[in-house]
Amino acid sequence: MYDIIIVGAGPAGLTAALYAGRANKKILVLEAKAYGGQIVSAHEVSNYPGIQSISGIDYATNLYNQVIDLGVEVKFETVLSITDDREVTTNKEKYQAKAIILATGAENRKLRIENEEELVGKGVSYCATCDGNFYKGKDVAVVGGGNSALEDALYLSDIVSKVYLIHRRDEFRGEAKLISDIKKKENIELILNSNVTKINGTDKVESITVNNEKEIKVDGLFIAVGQEPKNIIFKDVIDVDDKGYIIATDEVHTNKKGIYVAGDAREKLLRQLTTAVSDGSIAATVAIKEMEN
Repeated sequence: MYDIIIVGAGPAGLTAALYAGRANKKILVLEAKAYGGQIVSAHEVSNYPGIQSISGIDYATNLYNQVIDLGVEVKFETVLSITDDREVTTNKEKYQAKAIILATGAENRKLRIENEEELVGKGVSYCATCDGNFYKGKDVAVVGGGNSALEDALYLSDIVSKVYLIHRRDEFRGEAKLISDIKKKENIELILNSNVTKINGTDKVESITVNNEKEIKVDGLFIAVGQEPKNIIFKDVIDVDDKGYIIATDEVHTNKKGIYVAGDAREKLLRQLTTAVSDGSIAATVAIKEMEN
């Protein structure tokens, strides 16, 4: 019997493990792939308070080592299901806990086109605020039609030389104010009724192909077509919203006693490194407090 089982070894899950480990609780962290979550693909993290600059992989490794040094048990197994009475089944074993913290995160929705995976971190990005400063004075493209894509294009327009904003429809889905602001920007060119069909380049992004015919030379491609929570295996046990994010209170309770959620897996306004570690620390603290009471 574990005190707390944490599902996911991204920043939220590892922070929860750090706080729970320092409280001398018996902790098990279960991770399907590798520790770190989405942050490991960030070339540079420069918006985390108190850390001027660090690579995503270095940040994740430092946090992981902190957790390991506390004696927290980490197993790389795929969680298949959880139950109301806090039993966790993986591809290898079954475990029981007094509390569960779900920190499975979310993943950026991919375009699923040629060279996308190969050039992540080499010109392909899913976070304009994270990576925009690397493209000062250069030409970039943003693909997407919602608020995130519009906000990314506006943010980048103040940094880069030119932004190509590419959307598959003839109208944007974002807010009217954002659309109005976009149209006022002289260095944003709209390319509507269009899809990016290929990313060109070997060691870095050199250009993109639109609609299988038009080539546009850019140094970076920012993909903003939404995120997908990795919560599908929990939806029959835990309440989720219409997008699949876990519904939670400010103190990260789910609708089931003893089951909490932290990080990008839950419904929230902002999904950033700062909010992930905040959720993780809250989840561990609340779980321990309620367990002891």
